[in-house]
Amino acid sequence: MRTLTAISEMRAECRTARQGGKRLGFVPTMGALHEGHLSLVRAAREKCDVVAASVFVNPKQFGPNEDFAKYPRDLERDSKLLAHEGVALLFAPTAEEMYPAGAETVVYVEGLSERLCGRSRPRHFRGVTTVVAKLFNIVEPDAAFFGQKDAAQLAIIRRMARDLNIPVEIVGCPIVREPDGLAMSSRNAYLSPAERPHALALSRALRQMEENFAAGERDANKLIAAGKAVLAQQPVVKLDYLEIVDPATLEPVQDASGALVAIAAFVGNTRLIDNAILTAK
Repeated sequence: MRTLTAISEMRAECRTARQGGKRLGFVPTMGALHEGHLSLVRAAREKCDVVAASVFVNPKQFGPNEDFAKYPRDLERDSKLLAHEGVALLFAPTAEEMYPAGAETVVYVEGLSERLCGRSRPRHFRGVTTVVAKLFNIVEPDAAFFGQKDAAQLAIIRRMARDLNIPVEIVGCPIVREPDGLAMSSRNAYLSPAERPHALALSRALRQMEENFAAGERDANKLIAAGKAVLAQQPVVKLDYLEIVDPATLEPVQDASGALVAIAAFVGNTRLIDNAILTAK
């Protein structure tokens, strides 16, 4: 695996990798890798001839009072994991390389970026779409792989790629969970041993809503009420939002068939997200 820090070098290596009609897959990450990230790499290897990845903690997607400074960073560990999974090219730029002095241009998907996490983190998705657009421009992948756990991000990146005619296939991959049901996240490391069991309230609420849906309930408001009742059993969990929305537009729906159930909540000081798609079995 080659590790590159300069945009010019990464762009050149990616273009070389695509020669001869080879299909290039790309997995963008912020590091602190876990099995969820590695599942994206494996999906990319299945669908592509060559896999590139990036590790970049993007300052533009953190708000002023968020966890940018303490976000876990261990490039040496991440590099070993990616190399073991067969990644050919790793892009690990500095913030100065990605955002040189005087850089003012941003990419913003209006409408979608103000929904779900965008409501409580108003500049977050602008930072996400700006950095992903830059990474797509540098890597020029045939396909890019994102986790379904960040469902709003996935919908917004799909819309951005479509609207800007970026020739990349956006591949969404299933949520990977811990054995007890907690969705894997780099931020799980923030949870104290005492907080960790309370975090399971998110997946339990989703499971209750899925069970009610499977039993025939289609009214979104009633399903949300059932989920909130589960969360209310854990007063340490502070709900940010629990919504049932169209998975493409992120607009609330009344009939939950095929809809996305999205949840965000604080467990102590740690903000966690999770979701599920409600489909008839």
